[in-house]
Amino acid sequence: MTHLTADSMAELFAGAVSLAKSGEKVSPRGMATREVRDVHLLLTQPRARLLHVPPTRIVNPAFAVAETVWHLSGSDAPWIFDYNARLRQYADDGVLRGAYGPRMRNWAGKVDQLARAVEILKEDPDSRRSLIQLYDPARDAAGHKDVPCTLGFRFHLRDGRLHMATMMRGQDVWIGMPYDVFFYTVLHELVAGWLDTEPGEFHLYVGSLHIYDEHVEQAEQLTSLTATPAMPDLRTPWEGFDELLGQVMVREATGHPGWDTMSAALRSYRLWKDGQREQARRSADGIDGPLGHALAAWYGELERRRQQSAVPTGAR
Repeated sequence: MTHLTADSMAELFAGAVSLAKSGEKVSPRGMATREVRDVHLLLTQPRARLLHVPPTRIVNPAFAVAETVWHLSGSDAPWIFDYNARLRQYADDGVLRGAYGPRMRNWAGKVDQLARAVEILKEDPDSRRSLIQLYDPARDAAGHKDVPCTLGFRFHLRDGRLHMATMMRGQDVWIGMPYDVFFYTVLHELVAGWLDTEPGEFHLYVGSLHIYDEHVEQAEQLTSLTATPAMPDLRTPWEGFDELLGQVMVREATGHPGWDTMSAALRSYRLWKDGQREQARRSADGIDGPLGHALAAWYGELERRRQQSAVPTGAR
């Protein structure tokens, strides 16, 4: 197994991209890909989760926030397409059948696995049974388009810190990894808070770490990186947690400083989508911390793409 360790998401991303580029060429579902099998990634500071490495790779932080809330709330509702329309291509009858939320919060209509994972460690802090399962053979062999890349999560409470591991059948480093790790580490931080402890190490075990050939040229330009700053504390009591997620989902203030930055990011993006570009930029500038900077950069990237698409092909 290949191992990579990093203190922040920028460092972890750079290492994973470099590793994937060196991989063997394979073409699952006809898509040219470079792949390294059996990789272990270790992030020592899970709050340093938001990737921001302009100009080469600029992520949409509003989608990172929205997807995280979508998963945590147990939802598979189509409002997520407002933040990433490309997800529609993986939907069957308008629904992403592999959505993590229902599996995590309402497995088989019976089990809130998130609540149970916390209960297990409260009952026995040394337990090895605190798990969340996402991959479901009974559902995922049915032929729907969206099959979870994430198999599941496990939690270990050791030496006063909560360590989390995520198991994945495959991880696309260029597109998917920045958003996946954002969600995973928010989950990690929340569970640590419900256990009244600090987040420890975050481990990511990947069966196929890969990059698609269409992204390799961009990846070659990934040279200068700065460490990712830590995001604000998101820990919050379990009681009222679903209500808090509902407030963020509709872009309302929550009274929790960390989650209020999340709501503010969604409000700003809604302004942008509604064509109120200057208001969106001003609101992004008013968001403290990494989210505000990343959102302003995303708006700049959208504007660059718009201008590029307006230039006649022959003039490029």
